[in-house]
Amino acid sequence: MYKIEIEQLINRLPFEVDTSVMVTGSPPTMASSEFLTNREQGDWAERVVLRAINESSSDYFAVDYGRKDVISAGDPGFAEFYKKYQEELNLVGKKPDILIFRKKDFPDMDVMLSNDNHIAQAVAALEVRSSSFLEGKYRAYMEKRQADAVDACEDLRKTILCEPFSSLLRNKSKAIFELLSNANVDIFRDLDFRLPSWSSTTQLVQLRELLSQLKTNIKILHSRDYLSITPKVEDFALVNRWIQNYNVRHYYLQVFFDKAFVISFRNILKLVANDEHEEKHFSIERDVKNQGKSTVKVDVRVGNEILGRIEMPEHKSSVKELERGRLLFYVQFDGGRGYLDKDVFVRDIINA
Repeated sequence: MYKIEIEQLINRLPFEVDTSVMVTGSPPTMASSEFLTNREQGDWAERVVLRAINESSSDYFAVDYGRKDVISAGDPGFAEFYKKYQEELNLVGKKPDILIFRKKDFPDMDVMLSNDNHIAQAVAALEVRSSSFLEGKYRAYMEKRQADAVDACEDLRKTILCEPFSSLLRNKSKAIFELLSNANVDIFRDLDFRLPSWSSTTQLVQLRELLSQLKTNIKILHSRDYLSITPKVEDFALVNRWIQNYNVRHYYLQVFFDKAFVISFRNILKLVANDEHEEKHFSIERDVKNQGKSTVKVDVRVGNEILGRIEMPEHKSSVKELERGRLLFYVQFDGGRGYLDKDVFVRDIINA
């Protein structure tokens, strides 16, 4: 059974996930312009996905399920809203944003989202995330950046291994000399060394500068070069709680401004449980933009492209006036149709 498999996978993770955790804490006291823009962008991404599924599938339909409240920190009644949301998380878990149903199960597409039996008939649940990137342009940029760094490493290696620097390096650091002598374009990503502090002669200063440039380019090769699907570690227990309640297959869907990728929660857990994949296909980082919470960053290329094209939405500035007269300016999005890859939708979501 799906929910049993998910619980077993969570127990195999290299870090502890307290599946019985209860959410507590005081509500935030003030929203920000960035928060409001991010919320608008997230709502836009959900609309794009919802419309793409409903316009493209003859056998299935998608409905909004997760919370769509417009109330924000600082608004009247927010503390009570926040308390009820915590109670919901503790009772049923984190609700996904979208549920997908068979039309044959609901011919009138009249799903009662307050009815647990209806919810349990969903064939899939989607957690939709948004990102302020053009994935295609980012990928092309990073591929060129990596290729340029490899070329620079090879040019610097050749220069360092020519006289007069070759003899200097052999005498000063045999370890670095042998490291570079055996290096080639295929293994620069695996190289590292401690930069020496030589400065007693002009040639040593020049050699140190060459090694510094080499180390800078190796650092580029070590850096994460992919955009990611981003589940928060603290959400694992809450997503699992919802799955244990309804036994519906759960997916993460990352929406960029040009395309979108999907990966199952099951596959995220399998990936993270295997430390051989860390730094290659995922990393776990403390996300500054998310109050320093640990976030799993899975290479979108591990997932599959489910919206092959998204039209750029229109966007406009809006303003929210707080009770005490403070103004928060933020961006609203409208339009931006997405085009569903039906084969990926059926293979990776419906029949997975």
